[in-house]
Amino acid sequence: MIETLISSKTRIKLLLKFFLNSNATSYLRGLETEFGESSNGIRVELNRFEKAGMLTSFAQGNRKYFRANTDHPLYSDTHNMIMKYIGFDKIIDNVIENLGYVERVYVTGAFAKGLDAHTIDLVFVGNINQGYLMELIAKVEKHIPRRIMYVVYSAAEIDSMDWENVNIQALLLWKN
Repeated sequence: MIETLISSKTRIKLLLKFFLNSNATSYLRGLETEFGESSNGIRVELNRFEKAGMLTSFAQGNRKYFRANTDHPLYSDTHNMIMKYIGFDKIIDNVIENLGYVERVYVTGAFAKGLDAHTIDLVFVGNINQGYLMELIAKVEKHIPRRIMYVVYSAAEIDSMDWENVNIQALLLWKN
C-alpha cells in the first residue's frame, strides 16, 4: 500500500525506523549496515527529511545522529500512517477490546527497533483471555500481510523479571 505512494524503499525504511518508535536514533553508517544499502542514497533521504524538519540531528563524537522531530506538525499523521501500514491499528483495536484486563501491550523484536519485518512480536501484560486472544490474532492475520507472535505475562511476572539480564527493546503500544 505505502509503496504506491512512496516509491523510494530507502525513504520507507527511514520512516519505519524513525516514526514507528520516536526514541529511535541512528547515524549514517549504522543505517547503511542496518539497511544493507549505500550511504549515498541514505544520506540524500536523511538530508531531505532534515531539511523538511521531520528529522532532527545532533552530534555525538564524530557522528551525526538523527531522530524523528516529534514537534513537527506532521509527526502524528506520519506515525499513524506507519502504524496502519504495519497493521498495528487493527491489532490494537481488535485485540484489546473484550480481552479481559489488559494492563499494557508492548511491541518487541524488529519493529521495536524501527525495522520492517514479516513478524510482529507482542507482549501482553494483564489477566488475558488467551483463547480469545488466539482467535482475534488469527482474524487479524487474515487482514494484514504479517504473522503475529505474542507472549502473555501477569503484572506480577513482569515486575519480578530481572530486566538487567534481558536484552529486549520494547515499545509501549497501549497502557490502561
